[in-house]
Amino acid sequence: MENTKQTKQIVGYTVINYVGIAIGIVSTLFIYPLDVELLGIFRYIDSWAQMLFPIITLGSAQALIHFYPQLPEKMQVRLFGFSLVSIFKLAFWVSLLVLFFYFFVDDINTNYIFYSLPIALVLALVELFKRQATTLEKIAVPTLYEKVVPKLALPIAFLLVLWGYVSVNMGFVLYVLAFVFLLAGVALYVKKHYKYKICWSEAELFTHISKKEYYRYSLYAFAGSFGSFFAFRIDSIMIPNFIDLEANGIYNIGVTLASTLAIPATGIFALQAPVISKLIKTNNWQALHVKYKETAKLLLFVAALFYGSVLLGMEPLFNLLPTQNKLLPALPIIYILGASMFVNMSTGFNSEIISYSKHYRFNLITILFLVVLNVGLNYYVLKYTHWGILGVACASLLAMTVFNFLKTAFIYKVFKLLPFDAGYFKITSIFLIGFGLAYLLPTSTWPAINLLLKCSFFVIFCIFFVYKLRLILVLNQFVGKKIKNF
Repeated sequence: MENTKQTKQIVGYTVINYVGIAIGIVSTLFIYPLDVELLGIFRYIDSWAQMLFPIITLGSAQALIHFYPQLPEKMQVRLFGFSLVSIFKLAFWVSLLVLFFYFFVDDINTNYIFYSLPIALVLALVELFKRQATTLEKIAVPTLYEKVVPKLALPIAFLLVLWGYVSVNMGFVLYVLAFVFLLAGVALYVKKHYKYKICWSEAELFTHISKKEYYRYSLYAFAGSFGSFFAFRIDSIMIPNFIDLEANGIYNIGVTLASTLAIPATGIFALQAPVISKLIKTNNWQALHVKYKETAKLLLFVAALFYGSVLLGMEPLFNLLPTQNKLLPALPIIYILGASMFVNMSTGFNSEIISYSKHYRFNLITILFLVVLNVGLNYYVLKYTHWGILGVACASLLAMTVFNFLKTAFIYKVFKLLPFDAGYFKITSIFLIGFGLAYLLPTSTWPAINLLLKCSFFVIFCIFFVYKLRLILVLNQFVGKKIKNF
């Protein structure tokens, strides 16, 4: 019964994530290109909210999960209530910081941060409620609110502004109110299953856990979250300040579409995480090495299949859409950022191996290194070159490549594990040959035929030879089972 309950939650979580992604892709292809400057403003607001929310949370949500199992039930309630109060206190100080920034920094885009602040507070609270829901194994409904509400709210607010039903500022207000609705839904759902309450006093709580250890862990979690923002999301804040909001809109179209390449990896990493943790805890390094190489080949296969299809089919697809004139400038961004996603996927579960080992602090070091490298490269490109958003994409690709190389090298040095074997390079060769042949196929004047013919040939060619050479066990088992059933 317990396994069935968990399975239902996992399936629900996965389906909801894909629904949110589908809404985002449709909006990116058909709605946001109608006004890329307006999209750039919305993404600018989002990016500031994503930067402020780790400061408001300060690791309290991660600390809830970390310390929750070692507390009696009464103290678990107090820990949640204490975390809730901490978020509101930090939100007050962050608000003062934003006011200081507004009055003392001369920036044309500063006004938009006031829309970011309430969104950041909501994101911090939702993260805490979601972590609490995780302890109750009730994650599907909070995920529904979190993944679907903002994805619906943005295109609705966007179109209301575009069609003249509301002003631009009112569109931003409606977007903020959607997040308030998101918070209300998640908070009420968790309240239904868990009778939480505000905890103003921390004295009794810290007789059960070390106060020093709590804040140490919280700051470590905060550093990781805040570093991740600077490593992966800082582009959307830097572009408007160095170029303009329209360029930010075009860049974010590329980011949204390129990030869909990483969707399969998210599910694979989630499924493999408990296995990796167990193998490390039991010092079963041989089995881990086998799993490491198998997963790296599987992710390489999936990433190459998707990325090759993007390179061959994205331009013909855009030529079929009414928004093609706005989408086509994003093509180079999609190609370069897609390569970044490909590099990140094809090196396997590097971060997970480090995170579940005693060397988990190395992940923070690499994140901080990536922050310095990515921000430094972006600043150089935007300040001293004329490469624009294309240069920003190249900087992200270079930073991600170095980031993954460092993690792979560290794992090899410490654990003597590598994700590569002969099969890995055979898969790479098959995809290069398949892509070359598909690219050389005759080109039609009809985009739909190019899309269908080249992508179909590429996918069938690669799957056929990878299957025939038995390079990926999971693929052979899956295909063999389907053939048997047929």
